[in-house]
Amino acid sequence: MVERQKQIGRDRVSRLVSWGHWFAFINGLLAIIVGYRYLDTIGLPDTFIGWGYLVISTIGHFSFLAFMVYLVLIFPITLLLPYSKILRGYAALVATLSLCLLLYDTVIYDDYGLHLSPFVFDLAWADLNALLRGTSYIITPMAILAIELTLANFLWKRVEKIRKRNIGNKVVAVVGICFVASHLIHIWGDAAEVTEITHFDDAYPLSYPATAKSLMESYGIEGTQNRKDQTPPKTSLKYPLAKMQCMADTQPNILIIAVDSLRADLIDASTMPFLASYAKDNMNFTQHLSGGNQFNSGIFSLLYGLQGSYADAVDLHFQSPVLTQELTSQGYQLALFSTQDTLAIPQGIFNDFERIDAEHTDSFAHSDLQSVANWQQWSKAATKPWFSLLNLKSPESYDTPIGFLGIKTVKAATELKPAQKVLFNQYRQSLNFVDKQLEQVISTLPSETLVVITGVNGKVFTSNSNEASVNLSPASIHVPMIIHWPNETSGKQVNYRTTHNGLVPAIMTQTLGCTNPASDYSSDQSLMQPSDKSWVYVGDHRIFAIYQESEITVIDRHGKYRIYDNDYRKRLKKKLSAPELIEVMREGRRLYVH
Repeated sequence: MVERQKQIGRDRVSRLVSWGHWFAFINGLLAIIVGYRYLDTIGLPDTFIGWGYLVISTIGHFSFLAFMVYLVLIFPITLLLPYSKILRGYAALVATLSLCLLLYDTVIYDDYGLHLSPFVFDLAWADLNALLRGTSYIITPMAILAIELTLANFLWKRVEKIRKRNIGNKVVAVVGICFVASHLIHIWGDAAEVTEITHFDDAYPLSYPATAKSLMESYGIEGTQNRKDQTPPKTSLKYPLAKMQCMADTQPNILIIAVDSLRADLIDASTMPFLASYAKDNMNFTQHLSGGNQFNSGIFSLLYGLQGSYADAVDLHFQSPVLTQELTSQGYQLALFSTQDTLAIPQGIFNDFERIDAEHTDSFAHSDLQSVANWQQWSKAATKPWFSLLNLKSPESYDTPIGFLGIKTVKAATELKPAQKVLFNQYRQSLNFVDKQLEQVISTLPSETLVVITGVNGKVFTSNSNEASVNLSPASIHVPMIIHWPNETSGKQVNYRTTHNGLVPAIMTQTLGCTNPASDYSSDQSLMQPSDKSWVYVGDHRIFAIYQESEITVIDRHGKYRIYDNDYRKRLKKKLSAPELIEVMREGRRLYVH
């Protein structure tokens, strides 16, 4: 008798487990239906490869999520309380909450471009009224609960018939194959840079597709496709928002000198005497911020005029900046002078430039000398109005040429560790070398040339690249912005805060005669006037900071955030400033087509 009761108990648990598996599978299908809203946000693929990957990855991902919910929240209750009525009601409630959470995530993703995290939840809670419109937030959960209860009871009555058909193993095999195949295809797509596959990397919540580019390359398996050679995917970014209306009265030559790792606080008479004097004689923006602390985010904001969250937009791998497009249409000759193998994201950023690269061996200082010589030769031979970008890299690696006679060491204005003191003075030597190159370039230019001298990003004194990559302090963001406008010789110190994003609108309106509002093609207005925003976005989509009047909020890709004071020293124990951060998130989605 006891043995029979144990057998009955085991049969009941077995039936409940079988029912739970099918309940999880069908909820995976329901999750796919809800998850279709993500595709409304990012757009559907146009190719067979894109559709094939999307179908198998969607089936594999949402089935996996549904099974994880079952395994963590429902399966243990099956063993503890093996009673069908209790389990069916509980499972229906769990499934309803899960689908509602997924549905809420689709709303947030459509509005902010981010999935739920502690940071995003705080933000969305403050913006709840705008996100949840009407009464659907009440009706929808009730409708889902009714569907789940009906589904739970329907499956329970038919679970034995389903078990007898022996199709469970086939379903598991299909789902398993989809899950594994989607990751294998993504490994290939990532290595071959197939944007129709990688376009969906961040589309679904808790999605971490496998990548193995370095492993494949170590075995000699290289991507055969290049983004420039591929057909652009369906456009999801409208950049610019309207057709550009531009008509210039004159066509001055334009030179932008962008120096890697150029801090604003060291543009002084002892370190960079020429640039310090040049700043006094021209327009000097003393509170200028780069778009990021790395080359990619800094140069992106400088040329596109957009905040760094747009840098990973697939469309921009095929679309050059509006600035260079307009310069090309107005007949300018464009050239980029940098070091060999200088790459930037997105890949379309330099498409309009003729690249004249300096060879890089073991010294960026030697490469900079060659870049300056290349620029001088090219500018003398130019037969049309020209726009050139001269990128100097020495300060990034504290480099000076062999035999360079530098300047005497000084004590830093702030407290530094012993190792930092060495880097500080070596950095000053590099800046002094760059200063002499700037003098050589500028002294040969006619006054009617528009000249912009700025830093791509700032510099923190560390030899640890990982530490530098996550440091978004003013030292790594505050850079000089010095502009010589043609035929204007009087110096002007501008003390309101400006950003790299404001340079493109300034050139477009002041020089190229564009009448479009800056919001059509930029995340900021012209730096010739104070911004009406109370915040500045710096960084990329992985880690970024929001600079406000009295605090700096740093947020990583997982939604963890820390709030610092203006000196980036004291961590403040306070909540996020929701209104400004909501504006930041909305700006990061403003140019996407919905």
